[in-house]
Amino acid sequence: MRLVPSSDVRHPAPLRPVGVCDLRGGPSPAVLEYGPSAVLVVAGLPGSGKSTLIARCVRVPVVDSQHTRKRYQTRLPRWVPYRLVRPVVRIAHLRRLNAALRAEGPLVFHDFGAVPLVRRWVARSARRRGRDVHLLFLDVPADTALAGQRERGRAVPAQRFARHRVNARRLLGRLDADGAAPRGWASVTLLSRPSAERLQSVDFAMRATTTDL
Repeated sequence: MRLVPSSDVRHPAPLRPVGVCDLRGGPSPAVLEYGPSAVLVVAGLPGSGKSTLIARCVRVPVVDSQHTRKRYQTRLPRWVPYRLVRPVVRIAHLRRLNAALRAEGPLVFHDFGAVPLVRRWVARSARRRGRDVHLLFLDVPADTALAGQRERGRAVPAQRFARHRVNARRLLGRLDADGAAPRGWASVTLLSRPSAERLQSVDFAMRATTTDL
């Protein structure tokens, strides 16, 4: 894995991630920059701060399963258990995601991470359409993620959270072993909670001042 020197300063220019960019303990950019048709997958443990980062930094279309869930919940009577409509919500979410991948322009996908197959499907679908695929992974300790769940008032069941942790460890383990982004991915950027908090914008228009890492 390509590590950057340990420092608490920011990059002076927007950073265009290439390969594996480990920003968990080194210079931290205020801006990440991707191509105008890129697909960015934002992943990490539930409660790691993905929704907060997306809300603060992203100004392009976002596909998030929670958005689909909320739309269905507002239409259903309160007495209908969500578990009965969960399969319908998931199908609607995947249809929305597929439509977004077919459209033009940049896209951010909030990956809930329980099913890595969905992430791989997104990557393959984007590549077939000639779009670069990037991963932005928030790597935070499990205790921090659990605290984040409590703060938002929505906890993930323990068994499901354990699956998330296993999937995260597998991904990070592969990156450590290979020292390169997975095949077909243009970049993987790793953020800690402090570096995620320093990030102010995720842009999708390359500029001449962009710095490669």
